[in-house]
Amino acid sequence: MIIRTTTDPITLHDVADPEHHPCVHMGDGENGIDVYFENEGNRQEFLGMEVEKRKVLEGNATDDYIAEG
Repeated sequence: MIIRTTTDPITLHDVADPEHHPCVHMGDGENGIDVYFENEGNRQEFLGMEVEKRKVLEGNATDDYIAEG
């Protein structure tokens, strides 16, 4: 499952027209997240961030799945 977020993580503004804005895909071809940005500068700033430990989230796309926690 691909999750799509249109909130620019740098400015926290909503990207109203994501098809015409820069994007970063994190994950493999089947699972991951698409993060959209207001501009290329914000995308580059995001890519340049140092993260000590990345967390990998796994979901469950079955109909009977209930998120806990």
